Amino acid sequence: MSPVATPLAADQAAAYAERFGCLADPTRIRLLHAVSAGEAAVGALAAALGVTQPTCSHHLRKLAAAGFVQLRRVGTTTLASVDPSGRALLPQSVDAVLGAIPAAALEPPADVAVRAMVEDDWSDVRRIYGEGIATADATFETGTPSRRTLDVKWLPDHRWVAVVDGLVAGWAAATPVSPRECYAGVAETSLYVDARSRGRGVGKALLHRQVTAADAAGLWTLQAVVFPENRASIALHRSAGFRTVGVRERIAVHRGVWRDTIMLERRA
Repeated sequence: MSPVATPLAADQAAAYAERFGCLADPTRIRLLHAVSAGEAAVGALAAALGVTQPTCSHHLRKLAAAGFVQLRRVGTTTLASVDPSGRALLPQSVDAVLGAIPAAALEPPADVAVRAMVEDDWSDVRRIYGEGIATADATFETGTPSRRTLDVKWLPDHRWVAVVDGLVAGWAAATPVSPRECYAGVAETSLYVDARSRGRGVGKALLHRQVTAADAAGLWTLQAVVFPENRASIALHRSAGFRTVGVRERIAVHRGVWRDTIMLERRA
């Protein structure tokens, strides 16, 4: 029989219940879906859902109070949009209530081989990095770092490439988060997949090797910093036992826009 988890504090439980309860209304779910395509006026949303404008405004205010949408005024018009940080609210709450997803072994696809990065891989690694930068949702970098820059910052024994049909299809690497000795077992992960190889399990194979090697080497924490819009990366990391630690709002400017990031963490 498993031990009973330490009970949540009453105020924490109330906060999570309010967050979950906010979505217990079909109209609010429909509104969230309606604004997922972009910012929209309250009047247009009310017309699209077939509800009155006061009703629409009421539900949007509830969603905004819970952190799921953002509201702003332009003249006499109220505009609603998805709050990027809201994408992490539910996973974070679920982790707190149910615990993080167990770090069960990922099952990498049989047709994807992962090996240590070697000298001849650098051109492919930088090319794939550039493809990720071009998506505008992978990193704050706006230009591909030099080989020397990457070589200096990455841990030598935690650099991997995935190979499909004899070609490099992706890479993963780990960077120390701090030079301080107390953080010697904490590293930040980076993982990029060739644009032509996405959807084939390359990321799963790379992350499997990365976490397995990190555990074997005594790294006790792996962290990943992901834009809220990069849903595929968030889902991949959570499947490997990463949990949502929190949202860093407006942490840095990217291409002229303040961006949020989600911090995910996996403990060995």
